[in-house]
Amino acid sequence: MTIRRIDHVAIVVESLDQALTVYRDALGLSLSHVETLPEQNVRIGFIPAGDSEIELLEPTNADSGIGKYLAKRGEGLHHICLEVDDIETSLADLKQRGVELIGESTQRGAHGRIAFIHPKGAHGVLIELVERD
Repeated sequence: MTIRRIDHVAIVVESLDQALTVYRDALGLSLSHVETLPEQNVRIGFIPAGDSEIELLEPTNADSGIGKYLAKRGEGLHHICLEVDDIETSLADLKQRGVELIGESTQRGAHGRIAFIHPKGAHGVLIELVERD
């Protein structure tokens, strides 16, 4: 498994527009674009930060995964995403090493195929892996 870089850090927010008052207006970062992923019930604001990004995740449905996360834990860090060269090889390698994954297969994300390492297997941190398109 080859990790190329930290792709992004994702932060759950109640309101993308309110969060931008900090990340864009106070910190001076630029919002590159906003994308809605209906299948995941989330609206995402993409903010480039050097060679990585900050993703602001706003749930569009309270019953979605992000909506439930927000209700239970409040706003804050959701996950760290690592870019890998080959996600299938990475998942096979992690399974062989006994790392607990969320699901056995990849799914479609905003930038490519993704999979998650369970927080129980990563000292309380949800780790996303992405193979970018």
